[in-house]
Amino acid sequence: MNREYHKWWSPRLEREMEMLVFGKAGPRVLVFPTRGGRFYEYENLGLVEQVREQIEAGELQLYCVDSIDTESFYCWWAHPHGRVKRHERYESYILDEVFPLMELKNPGQKTISHGCSLGAFHAANIAFRHPERFHKLIAFSGRFDLTLEVDDFRNLFDGYYCDDVFFNTPTHFLPGLNCEQKMKALREMEITLVIGDEDPFRANNEHLSRILWDKGIWHGLHYWNGRAHRGRYWREMVPHFLRPSQSA
Repeated sequence: MNREYHKWWSPRLEREMEMLVFGKAGPRVLVFPTRGGRFYEYENLGLVEQVREQIEAGELQLYCVDSIDTESFYCWWAHPHGRVKRHERYESYILDEVFPLMELKNPGQKTISHGCSLGAFHAANIAFRHPERFHKLIAFSGRFDLTLEVDDFRNLFDGYYCDDVFFNTPTHFLPGLNCEQKMKALREMEITLVIGDEDPFRANNEHLSRILWDKGIWHGLHYWNGRAHRGRYWREMVPHFLRPSQSA
């Protein structure tokens, strides 16, 4: 299996960023790590191995990016507005630095946005904000509203709210989305949400699902047994849901 390590200085983040690429062909899978996770997490959790056959067959190509969560949403010393602004620079890094690399290495292919836990938030948020860039979203154990306080999970903005928070919260901005071009792209996107039936963010997934149905956006909401918020459950999910579509 082809495995490549990439590292460069990001002018948008003003720091070095690292990435692993698996495979040479097929739909490009942009993989976001869990909260504070690194670019090698997906491999270390055994998730790459679960799709080795598809990668070696040229049916999937993974781009496992790094996170900067401790500089953005989980940077407690920074003002909440600074946290979300740092996240927006991270999004710019993905769109303006990672996407050109993907296009250079594997031109003309469609792109899947994918992640687990907070990586699922990143995957969904960028796909919903820029649906013209993606043909598929696969989110495992996601939380799609970082302002929620559920169990031991806190509001990541400490009660602060502004337009930047609003437009980076899918369950807040999607209900009012009326751009015909974006709505068309969203309705053409394959969307898969997977959540444990005892997960604290099950209700948030169901809320997002209702919003999508209200907007006429077809998708799948799948339940996994128990509180399926850990690597061994994601290893079970990956072979079922991370696969190229018939239209890829």
